[in-house]
Amino acid sequence: MPDITVKPVIKPELKVERPRLYKVILINDDYTPREFVTRVLKAEFRMTEDQAHAVMYTAHTRGLCVVAVFTKDIAETKATRATDAGRAKGYPLQFITEPEE
Repeated sequence: MPDITVKPVIKPELKVERPRLYKVILINDDYTPREFVTRVLKAEFRMTEDQAHAVMYTAHTRGLCVVAVFTKDIAETKATRATDAGRAKGYPLQFITEPEE
């Protein structure tokens, strides 16, 4: 019987990193009704009435407010859908995303 040497196959270790997170930010404007902003926050971001009102009021007084933090794809989708909801009603409602630091 011939002498056979078997070398083990070594698989390289994969390093798994957490996906980078992105903030969804509500930008205040002087034209979109507060009630409409609250309704969009409740519908798109699954907020309670109190949470949505607090976010809306913070954006109103400070100019902007971080709504939530998600992975990039989810953050961009939610920001786009929320902005589009305002545009569909003729409001300049705007949500943007930026990387979490």
